[in-house]
Amino acid sequence: MQHPSRALSRRSLLASAAAMAVLAGSADGKSLSGTVPWSPFAGEPPRPVNPLGWYFFNPGEAATIEAIVDRFIPGDHLSPGGKACGCAVYIDRQLAGAFGQASRLYMKGPFMPGLPTQGFQGDLTPAGRYRLGLRALADYTNTTYKKDFRALTAEQQDEVLAGLDGGKITLKLKPGFSSKEFFELMLQNTMEGFFADPLYGGNKNMASWKMIGFPGARYDYRDHIDKHNQPYPNGPVSIYGQV
Repeated sequence: MQHPSRALSRRSLLASAAAMAVLAGSADGKSLSGTVPWSPFAGEPPRPVNPLGWYFFNPGEAATIEAIVDRFIPGDHLSPGGKACGCAVYIDRQLAGAFGQASRLYMKGPFMPGLPTQGFQGDLTPAGRYRLGLRALADYTNTTYKKDFRALTAEQQDEVLAGLDGGKITLKLKPGFSSKEFFELMLQNTMEGFFADPLYGGNKNMASWKMIGFPGARYDYRDHIDKHNQPYPNGPVSIYGQV
């Protein structure tokens, strides 16, 4: 004979399951979510950056950064240059926001020298590193060439950037922040601006995605996954739905 409490428990479980099935069958999407059908970005729509003006850089700094990103990514038959693709705008907006202020990083001392793989270990935020680095770069070029970086020839600009990368040029920076680290920071952010979604200010007209055949934020392209070494036939789509 089955124990009464166990039987009761089983009956309760079966009754509850049946009730849930009835409720699920009678409920409609509108009563649960409030709207039918679902629409993308309804809860938190993305906000494209304003491509006009400068939020962080002053005019001199902006002109220097535009010259630098154009040397990192010179325009050719494959794509426009870094400036035309909006890389400087991307960097400016990042520095004016959470990235520039290092708001998601622990920035309190003590500050100790780290390994090369650990990145910058000082108290300067990315915004502070850019401001200090661009000022030191201007001092160097005006002392060496009697001109700002943006006024140098393309060959001279390449010479300066190669010197920063190779350690032949030492800018007057803060201890713990080297000229090469400044170079690498600018290069990394330029690449981000070139390949990121246009939503963030760079990759204007999705130039880099078109260059490499990246489909972007398309919903589904599974039918093309197994077609190796074949160009994707459709153009890219941005997060905001632009084509």
